[in-house]
Amino acid sequence: MFRRTFVLVLMIAVLAGCAASKQARNVGMSGFLGDYSMLTKGEKGQELLRYNNPKAKWATYKKIILDPVMIWRDSKIRENIPEEDLQRLADYLYSLLYEELKKDYEMVNKPGPATLRLQVAIVSLERSNPTLATISAVPAPYNVLALGSMVTNMVSGKPLFVGEATIEGKVTDALTGELLGAAVDRRVGGKGPSEEKLTSWGDVEHALQYWAKNSRYRLCMARGEKTQCQPPE
Repeated sequence: MFRRTFVLVLMIAVLAGCAASKQARNVGMSGFLGDYSMLTKGEKGQELLRYNNPKAKWATYKKIILDPVMIWRDSKIRENIPEEDLQRLADYLYSLLYEELKKDYEMVNKPGPATLRLQVAIVSLERSNPTLATISAVPAPYNVLALGSMVTNMVSGKPLFVGEATIEGKVTDALTGELLGAAVDRRVGGKGPSEEKLTSWGDVEHALQYWAKNSRYRLCMARGEKTQCQPPE
């Protein structure tokens, strides 16, 4: 009887699903940005830490240079992650950003007038445990892992066994190097299972997809085109 009930609850959890990724409640600093003194805590819906140069004339920029995405190697990348995985994730984020930004800007590779430069680094990565992440989504009392996941989620904003990623990025004037904007953000996997969660990098990939769409959205808002800006889901 208990086994049938457990299977039923597991099926309900799988069908119900949950958010693919969500913003964490806190974030550290890796050193990629160098100076963090200008950053302030973001409001609801914004990056955890952010800066927007009040003198920036965003609407005057028509082109953008997208530097290759970096993997910032420090203690925040806590696992021995294969080099091919790191390269694939860096390339994946670059391609996502490029596809989003080219919708609004001319993509160039040399500094010039009316040109932005975007530099992004993945500074923290942690893959998920797909099996345990799925099992922990089954609510207590049928699953002892569910209670632990719920408590961890309440305290840190991150359920047990899910993946996470942190990025840092900055936008400068490509000619002068003046800092126009910067952000630090961290996202973690949602607790509910989904097709993408069957891979250990599914949560991270969802976070990268969100950040790419959010980058376009933030630039759109900065230009003052609020009625045309589409926030990421």
